[in-house]
Order: sequence, then C-alpha cells, then structure tokens
Amino acid sequence: MPLTLKAMEYFTTALRHGNIAKAATELNIAASAVSAAIDQVETEFDLTLVSRHRARGIRATASGRQVVQKCERLLEEYRALLVEGTDLKRALSGVLRVGYYAPIAPAFLPQALLTCLPSAAGVTLKFEECNNDEAQDGLQNGRYDVILFVAEDVQPAIEYDPLIVAPPYCLLSAGHALAQAPVVSIDQIAREPLIVLDRPVAASYYEGLFADSTRKAPIVAYANSTEMVRSLVAAGRGCAILNMRPLTSDTYCGAKVVERPISDVLPPLTLAIGYDKSRPRRIVSEFVRACHAHFTRTGSTQCVVIR
Repeated sequence: MPLTLKAMEYFTTALRHGNIAKAATELNIAASAVSAAIDQVETEFDLTLVSRHRARGIRATASGRQVVQKCERLLEEYRALLVEGTDLKRALSGVLRVGYYAPIAPAFLPQALLTCLPSAAGVTLKFEECNNDEAQDGLQNGRYDVILFVAEDVQPAIEYDPLIVAPPYCLLSAGHALAQAPVVSIDQIAREPLIVLDRPVAASYYEGLFADSTRKAPIVAYANSTEMVRSLVAAGRGCAILNMRPLTSDTYCGAKVVERPISDVLPPLTLAIGYDKSRPRRIVSEFVRACHAHFTRTGSTQCVVIR
C-alpha cells in the first residue's frame, strides 16, 4: 500500500510524543491505528525506524530521525498548500486569464471590470483573442479561467451563461443612401456589395442570412477583423452585417459608419460567458457577475442594435 499523508502524520505525531497512546489521544483515534501507521512507514522503507520499549515508550532510530524530518517537511508543505489553495479560492487577487471570441470586447470589458476589480486589487489580467473553438478548448485545458464566446455549436463539456442575444444589423458608410433610412431589409442589403467578417462561425452565419434571397450584388471582400470590415465599409467599398458594435462610429481609416437595424426576422447570435460553475475562484465569480451586470443595463453600452 502506498505511503499516505495520514500515515506520515500518525508516524510523526507518535515519535513527537514518544508514546503511541498519547499520539492516539491527540489525533482522536485508536492506538492500534497509530501502531498500524508506524508499521506501514517501516514497511514502505523496509527499515526499522522505531525502537519500542514497553516501559519507556517509543524512540526513533537514526534512520527514523531522518525519515521523521522528511515527513514533517512534506506535511508542512501540504498544510501550506491547503492554506494557499483556500486563499486562491477566496482572494480577489492573482491572475485572471480571459480568452475571448468577441471582436468588440474592448468596447465593454474595461467598463465591466471597473465594477468588480478596484484599482488597488492585486490582480493581473491576461486577455487573449481567439476563435470560438480555441476559447472553448482553452477553458477545458486550463489555459483560460473564463471565456467570452458565441453560444452556437457549444462543446458538451462547456458550462456557460448567456450574456446577451445580439440580432444582426447592417453597417453602412455615413454617406450611403440607406444610412438615411430608419431600418433596412435583407433584400435591400442583397442589392449592395457585401463585406463579410471572415471568422469561424461568423462567415457562414452571415452568408446564410441570404439563403432565402437571391443576392444581386457580389461579396467584394472578406476580412478577419471587425475593424477592417468597419474601415472598408466606411471607405465606401460596400456594406456589412454584424451583430455587436463598438461605442463609436469612427473607424481606423478616419471615416464614420452608421448602424441600421434589419426589418426581417433573422437568427441572432448569443454572446456567452464560460467558466467552471461548480467551483469558481472568487475573482472569476466577480468577473462573471460584472459581465452580467453590464449587459443587464439598457442603452448603447450593450453594444447591440435593436429595432
């Protein structure tokens, strides 16, 4: 039988007292359990570690003293580990690793973090942009503590909460004729050159919105970043369909874009937050709470376009 921490504790306690009965009293166990633990340790090392004297109790042999010292160090490290683990669970400090498949996460995460992580908190934030599958894989293999991702094709082992349902909207340059309309239809969009966000889940989703409508204009560009899509639209290269928006109409190219809701009933995308729901660290729970609180509020800070 492998040597256990319990056997080491009984062994060291007995030798500290020099008496099996006294060790049993401290440990609140039977004296026979202490004797069995001593036998187990001696068997494991195949050494005589304890001298037993009926009148004088027990004493460690020379080899026994060495083993006692090593066992005490191991037990001390084990107890320290338990304390540190408890602190890690409860403390609002440490490293928070966030993987996100949410291109406009910079629009809402800084504000959400203000409500859960005071500037004085000893927290190091590590953000990593990734695709939807990478985010989910990273949560499962321990790369991330929490993930923001699109809740379509969710892997079975992923635990998550929906944050917000984001309907698609049309992105237009500020000077586009459709930018003057309060809403646009999918048929109107089908007549315009289209720029597609070429990311996993996204590209097939956006192209699929036209499944029941014959496109009358081509897809003129694919871009794998939201900012490139926005800049191409702002420059007049075409229009685009997106689901979440930043809090500014400015783009990297200096021109502005306009968001317009789509009149047709189209399938939305759901932004979700994934984390270990059974035993989350305090810092994770606070981050999740802050994200929920952020998207509970109404208005433009939700980063969606509602009809």
